[in-house]
Amino acid sequence: MNDVGDEAEVVARLGMLRIEHRDLDAAIAALSDGGASDQLQLMRLKKRKLRLRDEIATLEDQMIPDIIA
Repeated sequence: MNDVGDEAEVVARLGMLRIEHRDLDAAIAALSDGGASDQLQLMRLKKRKLRLRDEIATLEDQMIPDIIA
């Protein structure tokens, strides 16, 4: 039962992270298209997006069962 609960938590967390990643993508695009963009803010958003991508990849790796070859 614990594995199912843990898996559900990981799936829920992945969903939230993917939504935040998409939102950051939109915010970065909007800030870039805005003309006089704040480069520092843009850099911070891009770093956050990269951290989210890494966390998503880590969680996805946890979901894949280990296969002994």
